[in-house]
Amino acid sequence: MQAKEIKDKLKSLTEKASTIDPQLAKRLNEINRWVKYTRPGSLTAKPYVLGFLLEVITDSTIWLIIQSLPSQAARQAKFDQMTANERYWYGYLFPKWINSTDAKFYIWKKKMMAGEFNQFDDDIIKSIAQDIVRREGSFWQRYIADLSMATDLIVSSHQHKPLCIQITSISKEFHGQKYEKWQNALQMWEIERGLFLSYNPGESDFINQLVNVALYNSDHLAQGKYLNFS
Repeated sequence: MQAKEIKDKLKSLTEKASTIDPQLAKRLNEINRWVKYTRPGSLTAKPYVLGFLLEVITDSTIWLIIQSLPSQAARQAKFDQMTANERYWYGYLFPKWINSTDAKFYIWKKKMMAGEFNQFDDDIIKSIAQDIVRREGSFWQRYIADLSMATDLIVSSHQHKPLCIQITSISKEFHGQKYEKWQNALQMWEIERGLFLSYNPGESDFINQLVNVALYNSDHLAQGKYLNFS
């Protein structure tokens, strides 16, 4: 989808949402205002902005389809067709984001547009995600989850119980401070369990170790628990 098509699609989704879900329309209108004066050529040169916009379009389209269904039974049937991670996103986290105040949204939108946003652990996260799939687990990844909800990946294993995971290589000096901020973020969004994974890039087998911990705790970590693994 080209940059101009993205802006046109956002406008049409905003109009559609105004009669189906006014809170989503409000969010989309905010995003529309954010990109309104950015020329298509300039927008194309901002891959993170484009990636976020495409995710919002995808998620909003699916959410409006669900909300347009004629009954609760029909909506539940739609959720039943999804994977556990999709169901958790569209059934819980995405509507929570639509209907909540997101104090971080203004900050990271501004950084993303200015080109100040970088995913430093992107290669590590991709390697972890690939290994999760290889081992018959599944993952979900969203800019909103990453930047507002302190969640790099949502992971499910054999029991299909989504677990929010943050991955960091931060030094021990700042580890406790970042862990506390992460836990506060999850509790603010009413995410009832989470895993804070620290890694040492100098260790040869750290990807395998992180995946082991992620998959095990997806199945076994209790509600109300926020595990710090380093």
